Order: sequence, then C-alpha cells, then structure tokens
Amino acid sequence: MLGRLHQSGSLRLRLPRETSASAPTAVLLNTAGGVAGGDSLSLDVDCGAATSLTVTTQGAERLYRALPSDPASRIVTSINLADGACCDFLPQETILFDRCSLDRQLVINMTGSARFLGIEAIIFGRAAMGETVQTARLRDSITLTRDGVLRFHEVFRPPGQVAAWRQRPTALGGATAMATILLACPDAGERLVPLRDALASFQLGASAWDGLLVGRIVAADGAELRRALLASMGVLRQGRAMPRVWSC
Repeated sequence: MLGRLHQSGSLRLRLPRETSASAPTAVLLNTAGGVAGGDSLSLDVDCGAATSLTVTTQGAERLYRALPSDPASRIVTSINLADGACCDFLPQETILFDRCSLDRQLVINMTGSARFLGIEAIIFGRAAMGETVQTARLRDSITLTRDGVLRFHEVFRPPGQVAAWRQRPTALGGATAMATILLACPDAGERLVPLRDALASFQLGASAWDGLLVGRIVAADGAELRRALLASMGVLRQGRAMPRVWSC
C-alpha cells in the first residue's frame, strides 16, 4: 500500500496495475526526455517493514552534452529499507553522449533482515547510431549501510578522456557498455555460483562476502549488456518476471 507520494519537476512516478502476484512496481519517468548540464534529479524511496517494491524506469536515461561552464548534472537516489523489507532497484540503462557531465549517487540504508537488489548500467554512446563518447565528466557512487554500519562504498570515476580509457585492457578493453550488480541479503553468497553459471558466455566478474554479492558486466554494446542483465536477473530475482517496461 502506498503511504505517501510527492513529486515535482520533470520526474514522475507511475504505479501500473499488477497482473500477477509479484511485488508492486513503481515506474519512473523523466518528462524532460533526458538530462542536460546542470539538471538535478532526486528520488527518495522508503520501504516499510515487511514490504516489497520494484523500482524501474520507463526507458533508458540519456545524458546529453554539457557546456564546459555547466555544473555537473546530478542524480541522487536514496532508498531506505525497514526490517524485512525487499526492494529491487532496476533502472534501465543510462546512455552517455559525448561531453556529458554527471554526478550520480545511489545511497541505500537497510535495517535488520531487509533485502536489496540493484543495478547501474552505462552505455558509452549508441553503436547503432554511430555515436562515440570521446570525453565525459563522470562520477558514479554507491553507498550501502545496514543498521547504521557502512557495508559497501565505491566511486567510479574514469578519466575525462573516456574513449582512450575504454581501450585499456585494465578498463573496458574496447567495450562500450558496463554494469554493476549489487545484492545485499543474508543468503547473497548462495547466488554467486548460479550467477556465474548463467553468465558464463558473457564477461562477468563477481564476488560475494558477508551478505553481499557484487557483479561487474562488460559488454561490446548495449544489446549484449541487456542480454547479460536479463540473464543475471533471472538468477537473482529467482524466476520473478522483470518489469514489463523492460520488454517494451
């Protein structure tokens, strides 16, 4: 049951009717059609005790070119989970355009036995459109706490010359798409081997420790990345169908 909803600006939330016994789904829409230099979007989600929710987006988000004088675009998502709550944060891909500028933060605060599954996927230009991202200002951070104790924190900040960085064997090895998967739940470690098996034909690195599972996917393009994400969610969501917008 929805307790409170407040929205303003270009960011909108829609709650489609459920056609199955799966968790309620909240779909985010950016009516501006993309994010430009200096734009700021924020999302706060509070899941009460023993509730379940899937949060996704209507489509891929687009980060357009910013002027050198523009401040970085900001996207801040805060998710709070009470004891026993379950939240799957499954936004579709973020597509970067050449000379974009983004500071994105995902902050998860969990209590007790709460469960979180999240993905952050990035595409460096659309290959089918002949787009190439030469330069970009990008800072992407994820922070997760449980019962007030920091359990996971990382900051992804590639150098501004993105095209050259992508070619490095220690970076993306020429790939144009990547994703991070984060699962936080008591049995996260039990999903590690099934995840590796399901993505054996993709470029995946995954580790699990102390109730956390972190996976990294690198793909040649957005289409391959999506196939890998769908395969991974088939394992981590334990057969639950993806939100319908993922198949539109």
